[in-house]
Amino acid sequence: MDQLLAMRAFSRVVEAGSFTRAADSLNMPNATMSKLVQELEAHLGVRLLQRTTRRVTVTPEGEEYYAKALCILRDLEAIDSSFNTAHRNPGGKLRIDVGGSTASDVLIPLLPAFFDLYPDIKIELGVSDRAVDMISDNVDCVIRGGPLENSSLIARHIGKASMITCAAPAYLKKYGVPAYPNELKNGHRLISYNSTRDGRPFPFRFLQNGEKIEIKVESRFSVNESNAHLAAVVAGLGIIQTFSYAAGADLQNGNLVEILQDWRPSSYPFHVVYPQNRYVTPRLRVFIDWLADAFPEKVAGPMI
Repeated sequence: MDQLLAMRAFSRVVEAGSFTRAADSLNMPNATMSKLVQELEAHLGVRLLQRTTRRVTVTPEGEEYYAKALCILRDLEAIDSSFNTAHRNPGGKLRIDVGGSTASDVLIPLLPAFFDLYPDIKIELGVSDRAVDMISDNVDCVIRGGPLENSSLIARHIGKASMITCAAPAYLKKYGVPAYPNELKNGHRLISYNSTRDGRPFPFRFLQNGEKIEIKVESRFSVNESNAHLAAVVAGLGIIQTFSYAAGADLQNGNLVEILQDWRPSSYPFHVVYPQNRYVTPRLRVFIDWLADAFPEKVAGPMI
């Protein structure tokens, strides 16, 4: 038995919550993964995992072994990385997850500069507004806006994006241009953006001289993906609140018009987030440092 490989296999099953996802993340056949864990259990003389047809759970002995194995695996990865980076630039694959509009409008346009600096790093980019399970999905980091809810993750603040309220010219011609936030309650059509966590629509928020107004959205059309959200407002379906960088091109070419400029909501914080029980590889560290420098300038550009 290759004990180190078996230790890695067992740890990934614990993190992924299934043999299939663990095998996929290590590019290993499912049967091989299962055999390695069985051999490890036989070697230790204890049951590490309880298997049923529907789920895999960790035994108390398995939890203890995982905690100790994780320390060894992180130390080993740190040793390997220290020798590798002493002789060459960081390399390897990064799995990153980011929301739709942030990917297309911010991150992807910045990536050529990153690859110029770090040509040996490969990026596998997952683009979705849904909340990912970073452990089971084997994601190195995610880039997300808004307040942080998961205290088991480590987050680094990378910038703030301004929020605007906007609509298509044809919509404003038909329904009129609101002068105050509360006018949105009188016959206007608001396009709601629904949370991918619980399906609830985010309220419209406004701020002026310390006065805050929040309007709950009751709409006949809603979406839960940022690019579709923007497409809906360009199509004239109603009014949205979105990031200024997402709407920038459509504001410039006249497809959209910003409204209620004196009532712009507070800036939206952005973070890069990663699991606290995972060793920060040199490739992840340089990506986070680079992003912290590049991101603020990109999202805080001049308003149209």
